[in-house]
Amino acid sequence: MQSAAIHGIFGRDCLGLVYGIRMSIQDNIDADGYRANVGIVVANGRDKLLLAGRAGQRGWQFPQGGIALGEDPEAAMYRELQEELGLDYGDVVLLGCTSDWIPYRLPKRYVRKNSSPVCVGQKQIWFLLRLNGDDECVRLDTTDQPEFDRWRWVDYWRPVNEVIYFKRRVYARALYELGNLLEPAGAPPQPTWWPQRWRRVFEKDLRRAGLR
Repeated sequence: MQSAAIHGIFGRDCLGLVYGIRMSIQDNIDADGYRANVGIVVANGRDKLLLAGRAGQRGWQFPQGGIALGEDPEAAMYRELQEELGLDYGDVVLLGCTSDWIPYRLPKRYVRKNSSPVCVGQKQIWFLLRLNGDDECVRLDTTDQPEFDRWRWVDYWRPVNEVIYFKRRVYARALYELGNLLEPAGAPPQPTWWPQRWRRVFEKDLRRAGLR
């Protein structure tokens, strides 16, 4: 889905950390307490996905970042792409994005109740990109305070296992939808090592979102 389609679905007026959510004066938090955010999935030519390790922490995740008030989701994605991975427009091909927001709530112990407005979680548009160049294009040191200090290519579904537990369902749903954009074969089958309880919850989420 290219930018014109994104604008048609969301419009400019509706735009609005692994553990807690870092907030700024421009953060767009809706009436339900969800912060507008973009998630970024970068694939290489072998359909491996870029997973990044947070600076000074053990956790691994996809790049992501908040959408400022009045900012277009695609513009936010490219801004975060440059800030977190050092990649520019010419380094990637935009394959598409999810058809709607994918929300998640923070566990209660991570909600900053003294903030105003209170942010209870995030709602995300997820983008799938294809890396154009070599691995050397990825730079984690382009800002004074890098988000990540390491990265690696992983199998398509591996991030679902590696991300912090309360984002697992978001990753599974986003990867399912974005997998349809990979050509020619699409996403690989879901891994046999997923526990049955994961499969039941993921399947329920897909049905609720109208993706099944």
